[in-house]
Amino acid sequence: MTPARNDEIWMRRALALARRGEGLTRPNPPVGAVIAKAGRLLASGFHERAGGPHAEALALRAAGRSAKGATLYVSLEPCSTHGRTPPCTEAILRAGIRRVVVAAADRNPKHAGRGLVFLRRHGIQVATGVCEAGALELLRPFFTWILTGRPLVTLKLGITLDGRISDASGHSRWITSPAALRCVQSLRRRADAVLVGVGTAVADDPSLMPRPALGRSPFRVVVDSKGRLPARAKVLTDGFQDRTIVATTRQCPASIMARWAKAGARVWILPAARQKVSLAALVKRLGGEGLLHVLCEGGGELAAGLVQAGLVDDFLFFLAPKLLGAKAVPAIGGAGWTLAGAPALSFKSVRKIGPDLLVHAIRQV
Repeated sequence: MTPARNDEIWMRRALALARRGEGLTRPNPPVGAVIAKAGRLLASGFHERAGGPHAEALALRAAGRSAKGATLYVSLEPCSTHGRTPPCTEAILRAGIRRVVVAAADRNPKHAGRGLVFLRRHGIQVATGVCEAGALELLRPFFTWILTGRPLVTLKLGITLDGRISDASGHSRWITSPAALRCVQSLRRRADAVLVGVGTAVADDPSLMPRPALGRSPFRVVVDSKGRLPARAKVLTDGFQDRTIVATTRQCPASIMARWAKAGARVWILPAARQKVSLAALVKRLGGEGLLHVLCEGGGELAAGLVQAGLVDDFLFFLAPKLLGAKAVPAIGGAGWTLAGAPALSFKSVRKIGPDLLVHAIRQV
């Protein structure tokens, strides 16, 4: 086995560990680390929560004295500054690590490249870019947040072949298959917040919590400009009200806002744009709360507003082999666009999920 191939194998292991931290680490990125020597695994770890030990520190602690002369594989450049935890670069140096292999350099201006310079300056061999594409995809939410101050926004829609999200009478359960629904639960576990419009909250009365939760408890964000969300809604009564945010405007009666707050929800009064919650203001506020990744699950009007405002980074369309016709509810509401002015997307992938297709696209910048 070539050295490069060996590095890839260990780094894939570090990336798999890092994914176990998705949805748990905000505002920190999910990171995984593996320590190996002479082809043998010594220790591993992943960052489990903000304020807790970093992945490298956990792996070094587990390896103990055996870390001396070993290779550390880490999915993100080790930090070099003091924060809530000491810098990992100094711990690496103290442990006697001989070589550090990094998947992706940090784009945080406070850290970018400094950790690598520190390690090289102290005689540690450093290799970068191993399995970089996988690491960058995993770190997109964090890099988006650290560079722009806003979270990465993913729009997820379950739609028919003719682009509908419910029939003419508003029924949408279930357009997609159980396999697709299981995939959605996984998406919720990876997100820091699940966002819906009040129409969806009223029609479907979803909890929006992932099932099973596996330790995750994303915020549920309901956009309700005028106070339509009823007190009996699951997001206000299911025992997770402290994870509910209702984004509204001053058009909403104070008595209704007080009722939401009494139920235990957070109530955000945001600026209005065309008599609706300013979605740009909402996304900015979510970023200000340290949320890295927001998963929007519709409905059509909210989806249209986010697309119109240029706030959607990723599009996930679960495409079911069904037809509902012209009177059914379209996936993207609003007035629409001219062909010349239509938002342009690029396909990233298409894969089969049970009988459905999952189409992943990104907006062209």
